[in-house]
Parts: sequence; C-alpha cells; structure tokens
Amino acid sequence: PHIVWALLFILAPLVFVVFYAFTDSQGSFTLANFEQMANPNYIQVFSRSVSFAIIATFICFLIAYPLAYFISQMKVNTQAMLVMLVMLPMWMNLLIRTYSWMTILEDTGVINSVLGFFGIEPVKMINTQGAVILGMVYNYLPYMVLPLYSSMTKIDRSLVEAAKDLGCNGMHIMTKVIFPLSVSGIISGITMVFVPSISTFYISQKLGGGNFDLVGDTIERQFQIAYNYNLGAAMSLVLMVLIIICMAVMNKFGNDKDEVIV
Repeated sequence: PHIVWALLFILAPLVFVVFYAFTDSQGSFTLANFEQMANPNYIQVFSRSVSFAIIATFICFLIAYPLAYFISQMKVNTQAMLVMLVMLPMWMNLLIRTYSWMTILEDTGVINSVLGFFGIEPVKMINTQGAVILGMVYNYLPYMVLPLYSSMTKIDRSLVEAAKDLGCNGMHIMTKVIFPLSVSGIISGITMVFVPSISTFYISQKLGGGNFDLVGDTIERQFQIAYNYNLGAAMSLVLMVLIIICMAVMNKFGNDKDEVIV
C-alpha cells in the first residue's frame, strides 16, 4: 500500500511538474520557462522568500530553544500539559489564526486600541514585512519546539550531573553538553520551519497586504490567475530543488556534528 501511495501522491505529481516545467502551452520542449525566471522581479521574489524564511527560522530557534529546555526540565505530567499548550494553536485552521493576527495588528486593532487608550499614536504594523515574519514565526514555532523538546528529553541526566561534578557552571553545561547533544533536534526543527516558511503564500497575502510577493504567492498566481501552468511548474521545480539543497546541507551539517560527539 505504501508503494501505491507513493506512486499516486508523490511520483505522479512530480512527473507532471517536471513535464509542464520543460514544455510550452503546446507541449513542446522548451527552456523558456526557466529563462523567464531570470527576470529581476522573479529573482527579487526568490531572494525575499529565502531571507524571510531565514529570519523566521532564526527567530523561532531563539524562542523555541529555551522554551524546549524549560519544558524538558519539568515533571512528566507538567511536560505533557506544556506540550499540549504549545500545540493548542495548531488545533485551529491556519486561516483563522492568520485572520486573528490581522485583527490584532491592523490600524484599529487590539494593540493600537490599547495604545490609543494611553494617548499613544497608532503604530503601522499590518501590511509590513514584520507582520509577515511574525505570522510565519507564530504559525511554525511549534514545529521548532517539538523536535528540540524531543531531543532534550533523551539527554542522559547523568551527563549533566557529571559536568557539574567536574566544575562546569550553567553556561558550560549548556554549551558543552546540552547544545551538542540536541543538534539532531536543532537540525530537524530548522528544516521543519524553513521548508514551510520559504513556500508559504497565504500569510504574506493577508498580513503583508499583497505588498511583499513570495514564491508561493507567485506560483499561486500563475495557476489561479494567469493560467500559466508551465511557468508555475518551473517555479515550483526550482523551489523544490532549492529546498532539497538546503535540507541536504543541513543533514550533512548534522551528520558532522554527530561524528564530533561520538
């Protein structure tokens, strides 16, 4: 059954993407679709998507690492409750979560209403790059927390106790013991956040007001509005290759770290 599933939902769609990417509207072989992506506008879209994804992933890591460590140090029952709280927003649809942030960030939203109550001028937050990155961080933060938490709970506590006996302070324990032993969780978390961040499109449309096109927005437009399936498939293929390269680099980095630990 898993082979049939892979053929129908992985291999077959991939074949269609490759076919449309290397053909024109008449089905003839061409590289024109990839040549169009040399347009400065498309290059800017790709670079913006990569930069937003990197920033969002880095912020998620800064928030998730201490949070995951804090959860891993709690009692088992408390850990289960805290993990459930981290996952709680994921029980709601992405559409609802994004609209909620629109209500919070808009010019007459919750934050600006509170600021106005104290006599502070409204702050422009919606339809900005910061709002788009905030939406990415909020929606994908659990994907960073869970792998980190999972790797930290597997760390042998005796190693931490041994480090303390050998005179290590809290900073040394974190940098010499906890961090190296949680590299696998870091790699998994970065991958799980970076991949959806670089390919997202709905968050940028609603929180960015359509002012900051990302790769996902451009691909969607080719299929839904321009009906240029060939260019959309070519962009999808380039994005897919870019993601595979990033994942390969991260996995190689993780393997090297594992060898150092051993």
